[in-house]
Amino acid sequence: MEAIVLAGGFGTRLSGRLNGVPKPMVSIAGRPFLEILLNQLKRAGCPRVVLSVGHLHKVIQDFFGSSFNGMHLEYAIESVPLGTGGAIRLALQKAREESVLVLNGDTFLDADYGALLHFHAVERTNLTIAIAQVENAARYGRVLTNENRIVGFEEKGRSGPGWINAGAYVIGKGFEWPQALPETFSFESDVLSREIGRLLPAAYPVNGFFLDIGLPEDLDRAQTELASYLV
Repeated sequence: MEAIVLAGGFGTRLSGRLNGVPKPMVSIAGRPFLEILLNQLKRAGCPRVVLSVGHLHKVIQDFFGSSFNGMHLEYAIESVPLGTGGAIRLALQKAREESVLVLNGDTFLDADYGALLHFHAVERTNLTIAIAQVENAARYGRVLTNENRIVGFEEKGRSGPGWINAGAYVIGKGFEWPQALPETFSFESDVLSREIGRLLPAAYPVNGFFLDIGLPEDLDRAQTELASYLV
């Protein structure tokens, strides 16, 4: 197992709460949020993680260095902000395995990542997306599925329960990026939404706890609801 964690975001909506650190390093019960994700990967048996960093990347590098809890850490450093898509494409250049787990650095998903990778291999696809069910999908937009494939995305804003993109992917090193992409682009809007008919990614449903810390109120929830994952 090999993983990429996207940890280069600016955290604009949390700017008043970050105290000079990048969003993935925001304190959760006294420890960086990124530490929770790395602990998850350690428990899943992941020996090597590529951290995709940019904004305030020295804070992350100085804290974690080249290893964490027995895992080897490497860094893919953005010289300019590349967006989620550009960051993934850059970090994949450091990948050694044929299929790589990719996690958003501001999202927690209680998932069996070993099972996700196995599912990806069985499906024989270059892209698998973990999906989670939430009580109100308005903030995220829903994923539309047909059997175990994602066939479309519903716009944000429609309230009510639904399945959403949970911010965890398995991507093959041979993933075919759309032609003529700029250096900076969004994986979600410039690749997934526009190319969904061609990609038809596999959908891996996860029933575990999901939390995006991007809003102050969710960051407050994380202080108690994620504390147990620090051990």
